[in-house]
Amino acid sequence: MTAHKTALIIGASRGLGLGLVQRLQEDGWNIVATVRDPAKAGALDKVPGVRIEQLEMNDTVQLDQLKQRLHGEVFDLVFVNAGVMGPLPQDLESVQVQQVGDLFMTNAVAPIRVARRLAGQVRQGSGVLAFMSSILGSVSIPEGGEICLYKASKAALNSMINSFVVELQRPDLCVLAMHPGWVKTDMGGENAEIDVLTSTRGMLAQIKAQSGNGGLRFINYKGEALTW
Repeated sequence: MTAHKTALIIGASRGLGLGLVQRLQEDGWNIVATVRDPAKAGALDKVPGVRIEQLEMNDTVQLDQLKQRLHGEVFDLVFVNAGVMGPLPQDLESVQVQQVGDLFMTNAVAPIRVARRLAGQVRQGSGVLAFMSSILGSVSIPEGGEICLYKASKAALNSMINSFVVELQRPDLCVLAMHPGWVKTDMGGENAEIDVLTSTRGMLAQIKAQSGNGGLRFINYKGEALTW
């Protein structure tokens, strides 16, 4: 029974974050979901029973305020989903320092800031801390050169997740770097291979399967292990 399980989804206004909220709600979870602007929560507002919290992930003041509001709550799942594609085209000759900084802050640094503040509230023994990574974050994958900065930011995220897990010193905690597949979202585009339903249904199945299995794993929505 999952009726009393609680999830926190960071970045849930659209796409995969919204899809995860919808799957969790269908599965009977209690859900807290963050958006940058609660007044523009869109379809998230239509999901019954979801508690919406404000968070601009790159703002440490807002991170600290969220932690204070969530004080004492225990989560069976914390999923750090928020991320951006970065500037397009990803031309190394024309890209600006601020654009690179914003991309790496959002995709690699801010997720770890979230995890540092909230990992202590993930349930002992069975809780899952998940990050939305990408197979493109694997340095062994040659594809995707046209979005090389995005690829590098996800490789940086994977590296920082590894460092964070070592820093955390909590072997009971299941930590997942998850590749959702190539999904039809604003980021993935209309030519992507799968839809949000397929991806999020698969990710939720893997989260439930991995619960209680401590340690760090890099997997896709089908549960297949990926190369770091």
